[in-house]
Amino acid sequence: MFQDNPLLAQLKQQIQETLPKKEGTIKATEKGFGFLEVDAKNSFFIPPPYMKKCMHGDKVVAIIRTEKDREVAEPQELIEQAVTRFIGRVKLIKGKLNVVPDSPTLKKLTLKAKTKKGIKSDDLSDGDWVVAQVIRHPLKDDGGFFVEITEKITDTNDKIAPWWVTLAQNDLPKTEPAGLENWEINDHSDLERIDLKDVPFVTIDGESTKDMDDALYAKKNDNGSFELTIAIADPTAYITPEDEMDKVARERGFTIYLPGRNIPMLPRDLADDLCSLIENEVRPAICCKVTVSADGVIQDDIQFFAANMKSHARLAYDNVSDWLETGTCDQWQPSEEIAQVVTELSEFANARAQWRETHAVVFPDRPDYRFELSEDNDVVAIHADMRRVANRLVEESMITANICAGRVLSKAYGYGVFNTHLGFKADKLKDVVELVNQGKEDNLYTEENLSTLEGFAQLRRNLGGLDSSYLDNRIRKYQAYSEISNQPDAHYAMGLDVYATWTSPIRKYGDMVNHRLLKAYILGSEPSQQPDDALGEELALHRKHHKIAERTVGDWLYARTLADEPKKQTQFTAEIFDINRAGIRARLLENGASVFIPNPLIVDNKERIEGNNENGTVSIDKEVVYRLGDTFKVTLSDVNQETRSLIAKPVEVFADAPKNASAEQSDETAK
Repeated sequence: MFQDNPLLAQLKQQIQETLPKKEGTIKATEKGFGFLEVDAKNSFFIPPPYMKKCMHGDKVVAIIRTEKDREVAEPQELIEQAVTRFIGRVKLIKGKLNVVPDSPTLKKLTLKAKTKKGIKSDDLSDGDWVVAQVIRHPLKDDGGFFVEITEKITDTNDKIAPWWVTLAQNDLPKTEPAGLENWEINDHSDLERIDLKDVPFVTIDGESTKDMDDALYAKKNDNGSFELTIAIADPTAYITPEDEMDKVARERGFTIYLPGRNIPMLPRDLADDLCSLIENEVRPAICCKVTVSADGVIQDDIQFFAANMKSHARLAYDNVSDWLETGTCDQWQPSEEIAQVVTELSEFANARAQWRETHAVVFPDRPDYRFELSEDNDVVAIHADMRRVANRLVEESMITANICAGRVLSKAYGYGVFNTHLGFKADKLKDVVELVNQGKEDNLYTEENLSTLEGFAQLRRNLGGLDSSYLDNRIRKYQAYSEISNQPDAHYAMGLDVYATWTSPIRKYGDMVNHRLLKAYILGSEPSQQPDDALGEELALHRKHHKIAERTVGDWLYARTLADEPKKQTQFTAEIFDINRAGIRARLLENGASVFIPNPLIVDNKERIEGNNENGTVSIDKEVVYRLGDTFKVTLSDVNQETRSLIAKPVEVFADAPKNASAEQSDETAK
């Protein structure tokens, strides 16, 4: 009777105009209600009926009214829509098409849907994975939410869903770029390629690696120094800055590495064939030759040149490591020539590693976790591959090559694609100094000292020598983020004054750009391409999305693989990497899975336990029991397939608090 009554509508509008309004951001909860976050200190409750008009993250104007003696917010006007495109699952309700978003903050929503032209609704089944666009928003249009399905990702039970869904979620490609029927080398007419086909280069990679982009050769001199030559595959011989393929490579940024599969930045006929340094195949390359002294110092005789080279041996990490560590390998026995090259490469790597341990920063060894998959995309096993002597040999060679490129590009041009890291955030230096000087009679560290490359590196070396990683973990949150810049600068985290990668041009677009700059340096000419200001930001964003995708697929596979572990009560070793008020985040060292340990599973009395994010500690009855970097035994208590999350609890059971202590705590709480 009162519906659509213009007088009532006018009265309602007049009342609303007299009510206070607040602008803020919507925060949804799993229980259907939400909050309008106005700023860091002020928020207003949003009841479930009002939450149906908005999504988590929406920026809105809301009226504030009192309901049942409580101030609540009712969203009225949309300022900025948080979600336009999302991934979801089909839900058929009485035959009608709906989509449920695959997101912890949106999963309470069931959104009416239609399909875009070219997609038949009859081809969609309950649970199918889809991409959808929000085409109607209640705060902007009449009616409720309405979405359009723009793409079907895969069927509900498809085992490849973790990969395809994650790639779609991050708007990443599923396949490599299409290649050409005939690739032709397009060198500058003045570029001379030196014939190095007789130099016994070796490649050292994983057993299954196809895109082999680096080959190494070392010769030990009579004075104990080493002449190192690094040959890097040269895709810029085939791709010019003007080519369409260059635009594609820039849009992708990097090869995407996900558990069990990769999506190359370049077409596979280039990445895995024409540019791959395959054994006994002649390949165009850019090379760097440099002398490294017996005590690991890189000399100033850095040479870059173009070449035609040939790998004389395709070697595998484990085989080379076995041979270097024990003197024998059942699967591989090198010829006399290759044995000498590998031995001298190893001696060079040892010299460089010792120099970096003394003068720069060496990251602690951690295993690389690798999923072994069946043909049906089931996880067969999770391997923890430790970095062995052959991995370090290649790593030291690549670091040396990138230092050389950084020096040459910064001196010759003053620009390039540089990896930079500027140490601690300027506004956090005071906190760092206070933390690392605790318990010391003399103030060993100062703000001035720690703002320098040398001071930062010395601190990291000192912390690395401690028995506990607690302090090292504490200071990490005070560090700046690493960046990709077109201007040379230091890389504090590595302890190096300059660093420019060029050793993976098949897999990294920034390395392709540096190849072109190095070719210009070789020719003594103006570069065919200069990195613009936007390139570093683009590459950093690509890298961020790729890391998110890698982690998301990993979480999905861990949830699948470890689903039965709560029943089995299998014990794992957990290492703490984060602590907050709600609990502990830790990594299982056996398989690399990330778990959350909520406070109630440590001690079921919330008055007894405190998680301190600032100090990186968990205390029970005011006594510290866990710190950042600690390891301890846990079992899994829950594996949630929907959220792909793992909940764990400590094996250690903490004793009940003495009765008088509990009473005292209750009294203190009451005060």
